[in-house]
Amino acid sequence: MKYKSIALDGPSGSGKSTLAKRIAKHFNMIYVDTGAMYRAIGLFVFRSGVDSKDENAVSGLLGQIKLRMKYDDSGSQRMLLNGEDVSEAIRLPEISTYASNVSALPVVRKFLLGMQQDMAKSSDVIMDGRDIGTVVLPNADLKIFITADENARALRRFKELKAKGVDTSLEDVAADMAQRDKNDSEREAAPLRAAKDATLVDTTELDFEQSFQALVQLVSEIS
Repeated sequence: MKYKSIALDGPSGSGKSTLAKRIAKHFNMIYVDTGAMYRAIGLFVFRSGVDSKDENAVSGLLGQIKLRMKYDDSGSQRMLLNGEDVSEAIRLPEISTYASNVSALPVVRKFLLGMQQDMAKSSDVIMDGRDIGTVVLPNADLKIFITADENARALRRFKELKAKGVDTSLEDVAADMAQRDKNDSEREAAPLRAAKDATLVDTTELDFEQSFQALVQLVSEIS
């Protein structure tokens, strides 16, 4: 049996994760948040007190890491790190830098690649990240690159964090996002970029419902 796969890439704060979750529910697919995987590793590195840019040091920790995804009663994805639900902890601002740094390490990307690809072999999936269409699922049935301008993305992320009770400022969020954009775009291992055959969706001027409908139309064409 051939399962359908959708690759949804884009920069931080573009709305891809929220949209991917809604699309997954609408089309009865499995949502795979690859960013949460890198964040979980970043959290483990942070807690271990290791330099997140030191590939040898980070590599030495990978054998201690067991990741698992589960879905709660509402269908929301939860990330388990060595049995601990870290779904909220991995979203803290200080973990973003660690996630960005470890995601630039080839040894970490190799560690997660097989796990991610296996998911697409066993279910209909929509997978979001930064290199899904270019590296993880290069033969995906549909590739979408979703983006928005920096100001719109920073404001969205700021509102998201404030809703979760995180004490931060729009300026700090914008600075963190700009740094992550730079890191993700300039890294040697699987840099952030749109696949050549990806459809570009700019959500700067779209609200969530309009963005969702734009993606529904694209997915319907392969369903």
